[in-house]
Amino acid sequence: MKKQVILAGLLLCLSSTLLAQDFPAIQQLAQRRVPWLAKSLALKSIPAENDKDVFEITTPGKQVQIRASSPSAAAAGLNWYLKYYCHRAMSHMGDNLAPVSPLPAVKEKVHINTSYDYRYALNYCTISYTMSYYNWKDWERELDWMALNGVNVMLATMGTEAVWQHTLERLGYTPEEARRFVAGPGFTAWWLMGNLEGWGGPVTQQMIDQQTRLEKQILARMKDMGIAPVMQGFYGMIPVSLKKKIPLKVIEQGKWAGGFQRPDFLVPGDSNFARIAGIYYEEMKKLYGNDIHFFAGDPFHEGGISKGVDVTAAAATIQQTMLAHFPGSTWVLQGWQANPSSVLLAGLDKSKVLVQELFGENTANWDTRKGYEGTPFIWCSVNNFGEKLGLYGKLQRFADETWRAAHSPYASLFKGTGIMPEGIHNNPVVFDLMLELAWHQEKTDVKEWIKSYVRYRYGSDDADLQAAWQGLLATAYSSFPQYQEGPSESIFCARPTLTDRPVSSWGTRKRNYNTADFAAAVATFLKAAPKMKNNATYDIDAIDFQRQVNANKGEDIYTSMVTAYEQKDLAAFKQSAASFLALIQQQDLLLSGNPHFRLDSWVNAARNLGQTPAEKALLVRNAKTQITYWGPDNPDTDLHEYANKEWGGLLRSYYLPRWKMYIAALTSQLEGKQVPPVDFFSWEKQWAGQ
Repeated sequence: MKKQVILAGLLLCLSSTLLAQDFPAIQQLAQRRVPWLAKSLALKSIPAENDKDVFEITTPGKQVQIRASSPSAAAAGLNWYLKYYCHRAMSHMGDNLAPVSPLPAVKEKVHINTSYDYRYALNYCTISYTMSYYNWKDWERELDWMALNGVNVMLATMGTEAVWQHTLERLGYTPEEARRFVAGPGFTAWWLMGNLEGWGGPVTQQMIDQQTRLEKQILARMKDMGIAPVMQGFYGMIPVSLKKKIPLKVIEQGKWAGGFQRPDFLVPGDSNFARIAGIYYEEMKKLYGNDIHFFAGDPFHEGGISKGVDVTAAAATIQQTMLAHFPGSTWVLQGWQANPSSVLLAGLDKSKVLVQELFGENTANWDTRKGYEGTPFIWCSVNNFGEKLGLYGKLQRFADETWRAAHSPYASLFKGTGIMPEGIHNNPVVFDLMLELAWHQEKTDVKEWIKSYVRYRYGSDDADLQAAWQGLLATAYSSFPQYQEGPSESIFCARPTLTDRPVSSWGTRKRNYNTADFAAAVATFLKAAPKMKNNATYDIDAIDFQRQVNANKGEDIYTSMVTAYEQKDLAAFKQSAASFLALIQQQDLLLSGNPHFRLDSWVNAARNLGQTPAEKALLVRNAKTQITYWGPDNPDTDLHEYANKEWGGLLRSYYLPRWKMYIAALTSQLEGKQVPPVDFFSWEKQWAGQ
């Protein structure tokens, strides 16, 4: 009995010690993801170094002690220990988090600090292409990943629907009228960026309320984890219908991307600007509180019309209004195309601005514009557009350019790094490297860094895996000089044509690497299969790499098919066409074996978010429309196939039948028959449920 009392006392002391630790949210994260480590984890607070984050790792006795300057740094320290000592990691494309015993010892204290203020995450588009149908379980996992990767600032515009609804109701709208302004969840990003309104709707009140509840959960967890939210600011966007209710001075913004009606821009000099902005910020506070320090929102995004506006004065008013309601807040602006313009920046208090060098893998505007004319900035990579599948990432350029910015004449303005993918469920190596670079004091040689990545990605130092990844670095992940917007696209996903053009309007089918060398690297990777049984991350990557090999091969067969048609060689055409269709079927079979690559994962998530049959149908239409013809209701929309997906289920139900229709028509033509053009658009809309 005495021994039992002593044991109970020891357990109580241990429990009290864990409960009394600093950074309880990070301790809870460890309990969710690595319970085998959590029981030995001690988290303690230490001061920042030069106002910048720092963490230290030691292993006294059987304890793993992480001392850190913030919850974000503590989580980054936990991830460092997992990756570099336990060879374990979490990712969007599978986890390698199996227990490790005994826990590895750290022989000498690890001391890691950053020179930057920000580790930033998320593009507006990520909210729609990846997260449209996230529930709380999905968001909890997402935020755990963000925390482990040291993110301390994240775009969090979910739940803006209610802010706008309440604002418009105070301006004379009925709840139903206000909801018609809101886009469906598959298209929220472009509504917030002022590109469209209402598309994918009308949303229901329950859907708006559900997003509001979710956003409150997200914000509470972010606060506990030390991740500052970037909320949606008021930058002048208003519904086109508002001027019919209130006399306003607006600049009509015209059309976007092949036919979408943009919302109007309310001129900040209008007497109603301060009132409407004030209502918007009041409703933001009512819903989500005062503890907001960053706001996003870009006037004149992607071709917006500024003619007739004093842009410098307008920008000053937008910022001053923001600061009046949220003193000390920072306006986060996308460094994308010509934005933010020099005349816009000229009107701002630049100490309260942060510009994202959004597309750093292809641009260096931070340099050519002399640190955005003296404005704090962060270096980011988009890397993925439309969440298309495709292996891609200029990894060494990421390391080189962030190093160059940090040692440039604009080093004092360089405030950190960020990931800005349009879709994040792809290329996990890209996001790991980008977010880790903020903690590197020396220039990174990716050929060396990748060796550790292989060890923690697969939990193995296998020679074939290491050799394969060196081959991948030299091909799909090489830092080739050519401009490219995201991964090379798959011909399987193209709206059928004989014309050599990209699958989507701004994409490319060109491979800027040697595809034979790439295939050889994949073959080496697959040699490790017998040693990687029941290894989830290996299995996912093996599928993804083979998918890319098949997509590359598809280009060659497609070329043969086009040549045969142009030479009017019916036999050769039939042979090439049969091979092409067979390869699509093979691709579908490959991808259908894993939920990361299946259409039903996306569609079921959309359906499950709905509460009524009507909501479920609306959400599924959003999901299927986004990944196919996108919109608007225009056969020649610029956006069709923009978010194409090589997914099991989508290949066999959508891409394969479409190619079969086209090939049948071409075959008939070669046989001398008169065949009307195939009406792809009507078929695409029918498939999407429109």
